[in-house]
Amino acid sequence: MFSSELKEHFEKILQEEIIAVKPLSGGDINQVYQLITTVQSFAVKINSASRFPGMFRAESKGLQALWDSNTFVIPKVICFGELENSTFLILEYIDSKGKINNFWELFGRNLAMMHKKNQPYFGFEEDNYIGSLPQYNKSCDSASEFYITQRLEPQFRLAIQKGYSFSNLELFYTVVEDEIPVEKSSLLHGDLWSGNYMVTQNGMPCLIDPAVAYAPREMDIAMMHLFGGFDSTVFNSYTETFPLLENWKDRIPIWQLYYLLVHLNLFGGSYYQKVQNTMNTFS
Repeated sequence: MFSSELKEHFEKILQEEIIAVKPLSGGDINQVYQLITTVQSFAVKINSASRFPGMFRAESKGLQALWDSNTFVIPKVICFGELENSTFLILEYIDSKGKINNFWELFGRNLAMMHKKNQPYFGFEEDNYIGSLPQYNKSCDSASEFYITQRLEPQFRLAIQKGYSFSNLELFYTVVEDEIPVEKSSLLHGDLWSGNYMVTQNGMPCLIDPAVAYAPREMDIAMMHLFGGFDSTVFNSYTETFPLLENWKDRIPIWQLYYLLVHLNLFGGSYYQKVQNTMNTFS
């Protein structure tokens, strides 16, 4: 709940009077509000500091990395902090409007240019979250090492703790390692489904709620295909700017497996069979 203590605290930080607070849609994890001051608006995300330690610190790092790529519009981070047992992240408020005519072409080009940003390793400067689950970003030398040890193995361990069973995981990891191509790391959004982009007041694409890492770029592409919501023009524009490696479409299920495991661990239900089906395809 948005308390008077939080309001007073935010006014001190912003050095502006808050004249209205409006709830915004923010998913299952955070409470999200528009803070309307006498001068401008901000967005603030609030959750439990004890349940999700370091979440907003990590998100601010990810947003800053995306901002520094100079590609998409990214909400500017104002600050993050804690008050009592609440943790918060104050951001620039993005007023969403309709798309410009070449929105999807621009989206594809921006994503390609963002993916051209790389590091000589796979990982990130610290661990972060995907949804409400921890996401691990220990530095790795190869795409396959990173994907198996930092993405698949933690999610399989968690799923097993939750009572799900999987056979021949070590053999499966060997198959996955052979399927993953050798390519430089890319700056990834990391959780690029249709709910994690916005349209700015000027009709431009804006990315929100990242799970950033320097990782195999096909992961972002695979996530975009998992639940849909992206015009095919995006992928045409992307490949014109930064061509994907041969047989990339055949590898989509491999990368989607991580996101299916995340959904299995968060929501259970039908995702177990989807995970099993993907594993069977590559066994």
